[in-house]
Amino acid sequence: MKKAVPVIIAILLIVVIGAVTFGGMLIERYSYSKERVDLAEYYGLPAEGTDEWVAVYLQDEKLEELIPFKDGKCYFPIDMVHQYFNDIFYVDQSEGLLLYALPEEVVRVSLGGSAEERDGGSEDLGYLIAYEEDGQVYIAADYVKRYTNISLQYAVNHVQVYNEWGTATVATVGKDTAVRIKGGIKSEILWDVSAGSQVKVLEQMETWSKVRTEDGYIGYVENKLLENLTEIQETPVTDYTQPQYSSIQLPGKVSLGWHSIGGPAGNDTLESMVAATKGLNVIAPTWFSLCDNEGNFQSFASSSYVERAHGMGLQVWGVWDDFNYNNVNQAGINDYQILSSTTIRGRLIENMVQEALNLDLDGINIDFEKVTAECSDHYAQFIRELSIACRKNELILSFDNYVPFNFNDYYRRDVQGQVADYVIIMGYDEHWHGSGDPGSVASIDYVSGGIDRTLEQVPKEKVVNALPFYSILWCIDGATVTDEYLLLSNTKDFLQRVGVEAQWDEETSQLYAEWTSGSKTYKLWAETEESIQVKLNVMQNREIAGVAVWQISYGTPEAWELINAYVNAQ
Repeated sequence: MKKAVPVIIAILLIVVIGAVTFGGMLIERYSYSKERVDLAEYYGLPAEGTDEWVAVYLQDEKLEELIPFKDGKCYFPIDMVHQYFNDIFYVDQSEGLLLYALPEEVVRVSLGGSAEERDGGSEDLGYLIAYEEDGQVYIAADYVKRYTNISLQYAVNHVQVYNEWGTATVATVGKDTAVRIKGGIKSEILWDVSAGSQVKVLEQMETWSKVRTEDGYIGYVENKLLENLTEIQETPVTDYTQPQYSSIQLPGKVSLGWHSIGGPAGNDTLESMVAATKGLNVIAPTWFSLCDNEGNFQSFASSSYVERAHGMGLQVWGVWDDFNYNNVNQAGINDYQILSSTTIRGRLIENMVQEALNLDLDGINIDFEKVTAECSDHYAQFIRELSIACRKNELILSFDNYVPFNFNDYYRRDVQGQVADYVIIMGYDEHWHGSGDPGSVASIDYVSGGIDRTLEQVPKEKVVNALPFYSILWCIDGATVTDEYLLLSNTKDFLQRVGVEAQWDEETSQLYAEWTSGSKTYKLWAETEESIQVKLNVMQNREIAGVAVWQISYGTPEAWELINAYVNAQ
């Protein structure tokens, strides 16, 4: 028996040690980790200068780019502002300016400054508003919020931004617990939440849920600790008011005819041009062309013309273009150079509006056709600033546009639709003079598609579709393609003269003719009164604001009867 005692003791010790070891393993396995994550490392901040950067969460998702943090404010790079928040902020780095166009004025800030300049004076906001560093411009998030419908919530090493609100699931935390970076008790602790606090439930799994805390931390909490799950409607910010843009609209449909004027003598043709029309209520003389890169333009304008047009009951919208002077004089007009300079752009706008007022014009029509993709932001700023000047002086503002496609989105029809009075689609040149590509000038699908795509960005009460009172006769001689214009007024006579009978083409909704003469093949997709009627039917069905024609002298009495019926249709 005495010999057995040591053995029993040894066995007991083994059992105890085993139990302790096993218990330790159980504790290790099932106990909650108390290890805390390094927040700077978690948010991807640099090892050096950690306090100078923060991460950005937008709609509960972390953006890849870190942003600067200075004196208690974070700063968005301008590209981030444009992509996610507000593309109205405009930077002129050469003049050191940040601009923001409101409906009635342009707010100005000097880069590196804390003061905001408005028409009513200057206000120091008490913080650095915007600055430039290494070619990049940064804007204080608080200043972006001043003009944008966003919420900002600062937290350690990151900022939370919301710009959309909808329904959300919220829950109450049942007891004090930790929010972890992953769903699991061994995951590191991100933040602590107290019993009774509310969290937004972003994603529910079997035993854990991804949540956002009231102070802006996103991590995981056990489902058993979440109580009173409720669906709520999120509340948008209440300290922001959306700007309201006033607009001048004619009492009925617009019926505009462009009057091509290449010199002062063209003004004498007003009466003869208008005499053949019916239903016309706006005439747009092509008087003004940019003539240098300093904001100046040539003019063939006549105050007598305006008086006479007004006497006929017509509004006069003066046309400014960026190509006629350049084509004639090879002046090297550069839209980018003009529009990217705040000083030159402002001079151009001031000169345009003053000329319109001096002539007693009713409106300004912009026909800039040489804008490039790199000029898009500057063209948008020109649109906004010109709209302010026109709004102040009660001038109707309209813009002419190519039929919209992805490759010409930089004409910013979205901005035009917001701030201009009318957005005109030049519903032609599907195949154009000199292109060497025979085809219709304006097939029905091309026209209707252009209207529909414009309506995606522009309210229907601002959309005007322009019709071509012309066609192109194509001549194919081997590999050589030439063309010439035919006018609506002479197309049928031409076909009769050459002895060709055109047939109606359902695909284009135009008359089509094809014939040969020697080695040459001729093709014609003819614009006629029948094709004009089809286009007008589409426009009536879309309930858009009206019609324009290029140009006024090319029409026929029958076509003008159709225009008149369209304009007066309910």
